[in-house]
Amino acid sequence: MTIRDRYAPSPTGLQHIGGIRTALFNYLFARSGDGKFILRLEDTDRTRYDESYVKNLYDTFDWLGIKWDEGPDCGGPFSPYIQSERTAHYKKYARELLDKGQAYYCFCSAERIEKVRQEREAAHSSESGYDRLCRKIDPAEAAKRATDGEPCTVRLKIPLGEMTRFHDHLLGDIEWKNDDINPDPVLLKSDGFPTYHLANIVDDHLMEVTHVLRAQEWLASTPLHVIMYRAFGWQPPEFCHLPMVMGQDGKKLSKRHGATSIDEFRKQGYLPAALINYIALLGASYEEGKEIYTPEELARRFSLEKLNKAPAVFDYKKLEWYNGQYIRMMGDEELASLCLPFAIDAGLFGGAKSEPSARQREIFTAAMPLVKERLVFLSEVPEKIAYLFNEPEVPAPEEFIPKKSDLAKTVEILQIGKELARKLAQAPSDEKAEEFIKAEAEKREIKLGDLMMPLRVAITGSRVSPPLFGSLRILGAEKSVERVQRALDKLSRA
Repeated sequence: MTIRDRYAPSPTGLQHIGGIRTALFNYLFARSGDGKFILRLEDTDRTRYDESYVKNLYDTFDWLGIKWDEGPDCGGPFSPYIQSERTAHYKKYARELLDKGQAYYCFCSAERIEKVRQEREAAHSSESGYDRLCRKIDPAEAAKRATDGEPCTVRLKIPLGEMTRFHDHLLGDIEWKNDDINPDPVLLKSDGFPTYHLANIVDDHLMEVTHVLRAQEWLASTPLHVIMYRAFGWQPPEFCHLPMVMGQDGKKLSKRHGATSIDEFRKQGYLPAALINYIALLGASYEEGKEIYTPEELARRFSLEKLNKAPAVFDYKKLEWYNGQYIRMMGDEELASLCLPFAIDAGLFGGAKSEPSARQREIFTAAMPLVKERLVFLSEVPEKIAYLFNEPEVPAPEEFIPKKSDLAKTVEILQIGKELARKLAQAPSDEKAEEFIKAEAEKREIKLGDLMMPLRVAITGSRVSPPLFGSLRILGAEKSVERVQRALDKLSRA
């Protein structure tokens, strides 16, 4: 059997971690068995639909590099892949259930249904959902009323007093009392649009979906879907309800835990490869002792048997570690290219949204080795290397003074630093610069740290900065000496 699975989002919000994990697992499962991965837009909720969410969906998956085999933008044998363009199918199959006596017309207004709810609430009744009033109407009479134009919906007739059984690949055999299922849910709304349940089942059947991998929050809907498959006389796909993604507090991952929309991670400066690698491990295992995987390796190793039943915990620190690892595996040119938009947005090159000159771009790329080992996010780069593009303010005198020293001694040491700055800036490598300054410190009987710290502050404007020798080399001898002199001028006035 050829695997055919799908990601079927509703464009009513931004793409988030939970949805992307579902999409990624479906993608990897299809690729693991040379199957087909399908994108289908379930846009029947017209009250919350927004075209910007559709754009966000395409932008997100383009950024992540996840491609589907069939979908709205690339077509396929079961086009269209947008539910609002498939309403004729849903009306046809709703009609089929009516003809079979598996569904019925409902003429109850929203006001009546709300009144029933309020009366039950006042009576402290345990009953909930629709009271099945219209289920008692003679089908011929109901059909005539519908044909005459009376506003109505179509509801599924849930078999009463029975059990619905199905198998889930991860959770095993499941039984559900039909009396605990949402009473006779609406399949076709009065405006002719289907509800999620009807559209989902019809499309999965018509698109020959073999496996439905989705979050465990949809488990409660599965008995209803199985009843619908049986009502149509269709074979259900294989179900696999994926483990939930939780925050470290044990609650479902949400905005209160931090960024959850992929846009937010992107804006923070995460790499798509790091995000995919980490998300692929949320609820699945691959190989003992291995943490870094390419998408191709993940696809080769992915298996439903390797899914975990227990909820997955989203650990931001671990994701940050992954991001740092992927940053350090990048070449300088590639890293500079990815960091450049963040630098432009930050105004690093002389103004808001200013593009770099050829010389600025050269400096920017040369600075990548200075920050690569310390980066967690791409967005950190502009602040870390701002001193290479703009004169930093000379810090307060106390920032220059090493421990167990004083201002006068620090000025003397910085004078020596000024003498050395030119040669350090001209040294061909960090190793040669280090050899030189160690020898000078030993010759002048100064602790190496006491010699380097004031020089670092003068050059970068901070005690904590990227490597000093590389900074001197990029700035050049003249500019480096000028910065040390500026610092000396300020300290001499202190």
